[in-house]
Amino acid sequence: METKAWELLRPFLLLAIVGTIGIIGYMFIEDFHFVEALYMTVITVTTAGFTEVHPLSDSGRIFTIFMLVLSYISLAWAITRIIQYIFNGEVNEYFKNRKLMASIDKLDNHVIICGFGRNGQQAAKTLQYHNKPYVVIEKREDMVQKILTDFPDLLHLQGDATDDDLLRKAGIERAHSLICSLPADADNVFIVLSARSLNTSIRIISRASDTSAAPKLKKAGADHVIMPDRIGGTHMATLVSKPDVIEFIDYLSGEEGESIHMESIDYQQLPKEVRDSPLKEIMSWKKTGVNCIGIKNGDGKFVINPPDDTRLKVGMKVFVLGTKQQIHEMKGNIMQ
Repeated sequence: METKAWELLRPFLLLAIVGTIGIIGYMFIEDFHFVEALYMTVITVTTAGFTEVHPLSDSGRIFTIFMLVLSYISLAWAITRIIQYIFNGEVNEYFKNRKLMASIDKLDNHVIICGFGRNGQQAAKTLQYHNKPYVVIEKREDMVQKILTDFPDLLHLQGDATDDDLLRKAGIERAHSLICSLPADADNVFIVLSARSLNTSIRIISRASDTSAAPKLKKAGADHVIMPDRIGGTHMATLVSKPDVIEFIDYLSGEEGESIHMESIDYQQLPKEVRDSPLKEIMSWKKTGVNCIGIKNGDGKFVINPPDDTRLKVGMKVFVLGTKQQIHEMKGNIMQ
């Protein structure tokens, strides 16, 4: 973007340089003061042909000839470049990119998606449904054009996601999570290493094509490693052995079950009145109809369908299931 700005400013910078040469030249050769030198430079560059401030010496006439030739060349080049910028849409593109970067700079606690293939697009659709802000980084120009066609309002950056500067432009320091969905495992490892070094607290989810890449991604700093092929095969096989269960889960997580949500509430997000209380009291606090389906204890272990007398302690989370409206009401009553 800085390069594009420089290209747009070059014609005007050249004209400013020509004007500066003219002012300095007339002040030095003809001993004009600044306003007189400025006046002579303007009428010479623009070929207005008004009366000279003072009769010119031979040196002044030669300098004026030089200024006329220089200004003709400079003006012709500057006007040509400006017209090219306008007709090629470069001016509009520049201001569009400035608006894009301004929007990205305002993001906080967002998600960065590296790679916008099938996995990246599906991740974007899910994030969009849950109103989670995100930025896409895609290297392929043809894919970027497809992004603009299918997602006209999408915040995106074109370039190599392994570039630390590009990650910074995407707001890596302020991001909540990063999704690596590039097809090459080596690229994903490199991105994970860079992202972890730029933001030690960011949550990183990476795709892996090869089984051997999973431990490398974990060592590089990925919190979760997803293997789409393995998940797809397991999903299809489970549809044979437990079709109703899988269909129900698909309903909860898919667009058909968009009214059903599962969310987690941290101990610190509970009001003081119900902290350290049994689940029965927490779930009946200003009843909303939301159900508890599990908890995560301080050791990171999950307990499915926990007893009602289980007390929520520091470091624990409770997972709830309900409609969108129910959870919205629950957030308004429970979460601070």
